Amino acid sequence: MENKKLVYAVDDEAAILEVYTYALEGAGFDVECFTDADGLFAALKTKKPDIFILDIMLEGLDGYEILKRLRQDSECADIPVIMVSAKGDEIDKVKGLNLGADDYISKPFGVLELVARINAKLRTAKKPQNKFVYKDIVVDDDKHEASVNGEKLTLTLKQYELLKLLVSSSEKVLDRDFILDSVWGENYGETRTLDIHIGDLRRLLSSSQAEITTIRGVGYVLK
Repeated sequence: MENKKLVYAVDDEAAILEVYTYALEGAGFDVECFTDADGLFAALKTKKPDIFILDIMLEGLDGYEILKRLRQDSECADIPVIMVSAKGDEIDKVKGLNLGADDYISKPFGVLELVARINAKLRTAKKPQNKFVYKDIVVDDDKHEASVNGEKLTLTLKQYELLKLLVSSSEKVLDRDFILDSVWGENYGETRTLDIHIGDLRRLLSSSQAEITTIRGVGYVLK
């Protein structure tokens, strides 16, 4: 049986969130509702949705600011966002679309229209990239394998995650804190761990055309 698509809905009106829950669960979706940015970003640390429904007028961070942060997050950048607001001015719609929203719907709206728009955006949503290639290095996330010149590498879990990050961000300088947080999480402990893993990867990639370069005082880049 196909897994249900997960919708994250953000609105500070309880009545609207009840409508989302009733209508979308009835249409076959799983729904999680949030009244503000704090609740949303806390949930995103453990699970990503298939689509966001985001109200503009919120206390604290408004919908525009939340949208900016989502689009700056590599793990959320390609997840569709439908902006919702009682403000129907064209300038508000244009602002949301220019910031990266995929659609805009004005309150009041019909639930059938909302469901139709969600389904339309899910059909056209970008599929996550599962294979990363740079020069002669291939990281295949579907198979959880990495190779150089066609030769499979034997990697620990963290070596694999670190290599995938470097290959997927090839020729971009990644700072140490970003790498540590991405691979080891917020509680990464001893930062020397990164240097050890970089040294291990350099030895494993010794036959590759690509190399991991240290950018002093900043971090590393694969080029």
